[in-house]
Amino acid sequence: MTDFVYHTPALLLPSIDGLNINPSGTYVDSTFGGGGHSRAILDKLGSNGRLFGFDQDIDALDNATADDRFTFVHGNFRHMANFLRYYGVTAVDGVLADLGVSSHHFDDPERGFSFRFDAPLDMRMNQKSDITAAEIINTADEERLSSLFRLYGELPTARRLAHAIVTARTTKAITTTAQLIATAEPFVNPRQQKKELAQIFQALRIEVNDEMGALKCLLTASTDLIKEGGRLAVITYHSLEDRLVKNFMRSGNIDGNVEKDFFGRQLSPFRQVNSKPIVADENEVNNNPRSRSAKLRIAERINPLNK
Repeated sequence: MTDFVYHTPALLLPSIDGLNINPSGTYVDSTFGGGGHSRAILDKLGSNGRLFGFDQDIDALDNATADDRFTFVHGNFRHMANFLRYYGVTAVDGVLADLGVSSHHFDDPERGFSFRFDAPLDMRMNQKSDITAAEIINTADEERLSSLFRLYGELPTARRLAHAIVTARTTKAITTTAQLIATAEPFVNPRQQKKELAQIFQALRIEVNDEMGALKCLLTASTDLIKEGGRLAVITYHSLEDRLVKNFMRSGNIDGNVEKDFFGRQLSPFRQVNSKPIVADENEVNNNPRSRSAKLRIAERINPLNK
């Protein structure tokens, strides 16, 4: 299976360049997917280099590279530190995360990630997970549904949409994408139909997979894992992710609060390599429209007392 069938990686060259790869270093591709970023990292590694590729979707295993320097880990990157410890690794030279959903997920009708197909409301990245989008739609109370549509989907009609869903499911359970769309359509601006439907599906996907919780775990673990001088490179696709990553790289903690020592020096364990996010150029967007919303931020692990 080729990378362009499974997934076309966004911001490939700037993210690999941003890692400033040490040929003999140890790296983590925390979102292996189609393996595009991993293959680019391996191209820069020498014979003593190591790369660990994480993916919770077992489908990604089909893309694993037959390379002695590479180890595929079937697991959620939120448990990155524990998995690496199992392999005897306690420190790495860089971590890459390409967040969001792969093209494979959007293009596989049965996975239920896209409003383009009538399919079961699933949206699980890990197919062994217990919680599906259908379960959330049919069991979450109105307040919870309203909150996730407002927070994760940034939908102005979140409360009315949640009320409509709760009302509709009293007559018949909402178990397919088509049923959800039919319930949501009265609250979608016809001039922005695709955008707002995508926001509804995005909100559910984030909730199903606890994407924000997993990202917080990844960022926190990277502080202890990445060696001084190593790099953290994160590609985000919506404002919540980007804001969290930006604040973490600036402050070194999830809350985004910058701590200072007695002399007023910032104690953040990271130095932001790019103060503004790197985005796809016109050529990349034309070749890969899904890269339009991608934002890359890079930070270098430092000892704040040695600034």
